Amino acid sequence: MNQLLDNRGLTEQQAIERYQTKNYPKPALTADIVIFRREFDQYSLLLIRRGGHPFCGKWALPGGFANENEPVEHTAARELTEETGVDGIPLKLAGIFSNPGRDPRGWIVSAAFWAVVDFIQPIRAGDDAADARWFTLLPDQDTLTLVSGDIILTPEDLAFDHQEILNTAIRQASLHL
Repeated sequence: MNQLLDNRGLTEQQAIERYQTKNYPKPALTADIVIFRREFDQYSLLLIRRGGHPFCGKWALPGGFANENEPVEHTAARELTEETGVDGIPLKLAGIFSNPGRDPRGWIVSAAFWAVVDFIQPIRAGDDAADARWFTLLPDQDTLTLVSGDIILTPEDLAFDHQEILNTAIRQASLHL
């Protein structure tokens, strides 16, 4: 049987053997998770307060780095559980976020996921999260405010590019705020 040759005259096996991974820099892969909780006609958002750098002390979406050979969907479920104690929630892909500079640590690409729940699971901060809380989403004309007790945030206050991820998830979930 004849083997198909590429434009360099190589078989697939030869091309794979000559492939140099060092010639193709790789980004780090993360997952970020947007969990909305529906209570009657109001929504809340699950956030964590970062316990480490970068953005130490800032509020962020739960998430973190993928382990080698781990599907990013598993990363999202694992990080949600590790940082908040929430598990067993079916997640939907919101999109891939890869703008240069989105993370000050370097070239980091995030697969973001979202879900809307109408039940309350106990939450607890874990792993590298210093705190985990539900923030009520309060729309006011063109502004969105996030409130938990005496903490008042706008999406612009979130770490990384989580404002962009949150806005995407709100659109995809068709939340009527």
